[in-house]
Amino acid sequence: MQPEEIKQLLQSRLADCDVEVNGDGRHFAIRVVGEVFAGLTPVKKQQLVYGVLSEQFADGSIHAVDQLVTLTPAEWQRRQGQ
Repeated sequence: MQPEEIKQLLQSRLADCDVEVNGDGRHFAIRVVGEVFAGLTPVKKQQLVYGVLSEQFADGSIHAVDQLVTLTPAEWQRRQGQ
């Protein structure tokens, strides 16, 4: 899969999220920012994203996510120093 395909898939399943995906076709770095993560633990946030991508992991079109960042908009702003 290409990064843009993963981005579109995540955006279609995680409403109102800002998604950035980088990778080489098998290994990816993903950042998802959205209110959908409000109140969730870090593990639950990651499980939500991995759940969207479960078929792609199962069929081998995604081999690995080397970096996964899942934040609410407020967390993202704090991380950016705003």
